[in-house]
Amino acid sequence: MNKCEQCIVRQFNTLKHLSKEELARISSCKTSLFIKKGEPIFEEGEHLNGVFCIKDGVCKVSKMSENGRSQIISLVKKGEILGERSLVLEEVANLKAVALSDMEICFVPKDEIIKDLEKNPGFSMAVLKDMASMLKSADNVIVDMAQKTVKQRLAETLLNLKEKFDVDNHGNIDIQLSREDIANIIGTATESAIRLLSEFKKNKIINFKGKSIAILDSSGLERIAQGFKE
Repeated sequence: MNKCEQCIVRQFNTLKHLSKEELARISSCKTSLFIKKGEPIFEEGEHLNGVFCIKDGVCKVSKMSENGRSQIISLVKKGEILGERSLVLEEVANLKAVALSDMEICFVPKDEIIKDLEKNPGFSMAVLKDMASMLKSADNVIVDMAQKTVKQRLAETLLNLKEKFDVDNHGNIDIQLSREDIANIIGTATESAIRLLSEFKKNKIINFKGKSIAILDSSGLERIAQGFKE
């Protein structure tokens, strides 16, 4: 089992603010998990009682609406922390997390993290900043859903995906999402997402093969995202 104090992943999240002694204690009580692509990490309505550190892979975090449609709230990648809200809320999980690829994650019990929140101000502030950032992103999603067209949201989403995941050796955005996943990010029917992606491809703004998408004209996507007609 890898030790937290030796894990390079911690440099990318709030755990970097913990001392070697604190990391050693967490390492002794964490659980390493291997999640297969398509499997849930946790379900809506489940008691989390801890946080997950993503050591490898990507997952989608979503919320099911009353009409049965899934809305993807965020994509969580290697180096990020999942489930931080469970540290301050006694409620069950409001969201569901599902692996988009094979994943390796570490689960740290809530009681152990709480000890560090109480004793380490730097760590506490980092967790608060993370939560504030999540709230800001949620605010932006609400505004985008209310004020932007589906076409604008798709363009913005493609740009955001490239920024977050970069590109692979072939120039494709380094994450593979199904058309349904893309539709669930921008809040539309799968058929609408497919039609708009095909339109972008026809206009040589993007190119795609299967789930691989390459951005050919970033400035064109930015214009669309801002509401200018192409």
